[in-house]
Amino acid sequence: MIGIFDSGYGGLTVLKACMKLLPQYDYLYLGDNLRVPYGSRSPETIQQFSEDALKYFFDKKTPLTVFACNTASAAALPYLQEKYLRKPGVIDRKVLGVIIPVAEKAAKMTRNKRIAVVGTRATIRSKAYEKELHKLDPSIRVFGVAAPLLTPLIEEGWHNKPEARSILKKYLAQVKDFAPDVLILGCTHYPIMHDVFEDIMGKSVLVLDSSTAVAESLADYLKRHPEIESQLGRNADAAQPGKRIFTCTDTPEQFSEFAEKFLGGEKVIATKVQL
Repeated sequence: MIGIFDSGYGGLTVLKACMKLLPQYDYLYLGDNLRVPYGSRSPETIQQFSEDALKYFFDKKTPLTVFACNTASAAALPYLQEKYLRKPGVIDRKVLGVIIPVAEKAAKMTRNKRIAVVGTRATIRSKAYEKELHKLDPSIRVFGVAAPLLTPLIEEGWHNKPEARSILKKYLAQVKDFAPDVLILGCTHYPIMHDVFEDIMGKSVLVLDSSTAVAESLADYLKRHPEIESQLGRNADAAQPGKRIFTCTDTPEQFSEFAEKFLGGEKVIATKVQL
């Protein structure tokens, strides 16, 4: 089973992309919507919340977990990999994040070497994307903008309202002044507003869908690591979907309703869990 972790609903964008590209595998989704958003928290708090989630997946014996949360990937994943994944006894557990695959795709797509990132305060403060992009190409210029109001709006289902568009337009005014040719949506909630981002930025800017980049990276990872791939539960018929299990830390009925609408008819019965 592949674990997908997010602070709330945003990781559903990654799950949807993974289920489309790799439908045969079993997936276990965890949304920590009790404590969302993570982006306004201290690094220490984000690390603790993310560690709670990782222990949940370890208890479920998932051989592979994807941190489908930019904030957790930026502020907690390196810490957790150092603390747990290099210890004897858990060496076969793998945890992947979203920062590296998205940065790699952005670096390949940029033409003028000006890449903008919109994310939570914690993600922008960490400079995680800037660090990864400069590892790939030191000449790339990176401009980050924190958009702290977007995640709560999306969690409340307000992403289609004029108020959300107005707020996003104000955030992106700074980005447009930077004149990038690639814009990274540095929060997995943001692809839910992908069309709005594209409309505001215009056709000259590639709005990078991080969920697709992560799914493609996961598929490549499984090809390169058959020892991990062989441990994953799946449908024997590769053309048919595997199991989908949804868990959250609060309001499972509300979570199920949102997830069903976003996933396009996928039957969702979320279970509340305590971390």
